[in-house]
Amino acid sequence: MLNFAPDRTALVLVDLQNDFLHPEGAYGRAGQSSAAIAALPARLLPLAEAVRRAGGWIVSTHFTLIPGKGGAPFISEHLQKLRPFLGPGDFAPGSFGQALIDALQPADIMIEKIAFSAFYQSRMEWALRRAGLDTLIFGGIVTNGGVASTLRDAHVRDFRGVLLSDGCAAFSAEAHASSIASLSTIAEVATCDEVAAALSS
Repeated sequence: MLNFAPDRTALVLVDLQNDFLHPEGAYGRAGQSSAAIAALPARLLPLAEAVRRAGGWIVSTHFTLIPGKGGAPFISEHLQKLRPFLGPGDFAPGSFGQALIDALQPADIMIEKIAFSAFYQSRMEWALRRAGLDTLIFGGIVTNGGVASTLRDAHVRDFRGVLLSDGCAAFSAEAHASSIASLSTIAEVATCDEVAAALSS
């Protein structure tokens, strides 16, 4: 049975940013879309509202491309090969594209990230500890990337992890399903409705 102390609990929205989801974002302009990913905001919104009503926290992570001299972003080699359409202005700090999508705003804590895990070279752990949080409920994209890496890093830091089986998505159903199965060894797995009900009880 799911039980939560709301003041020590956060819904972690992993990379639900305009550049990934909005039609005018970097991925939308490049024709890179997924029905499962596009459906996430509407599925996560009732849970986000339940977390807020219960007195919990909303934490959003923001994949970020740091602009270099002249504005060209620093992009890792593997990402450049995977997503050659990324360029100047995409996922830039403070930009429309880097921001959390409007439907899920506002977040209480916003964390810039430069790799799959939001803990890597960031203020994530410091901010969570300062807020007194020990339980992290994970939703967002992609299940086998940012979600999995951040959840695993939370686990080794002794945070309690709850993974939303229907609140995450990947670019393939197979990648999503295999990741949920793998992560179930280190996290509790529940649906958005189940967690919302537990927070409301």
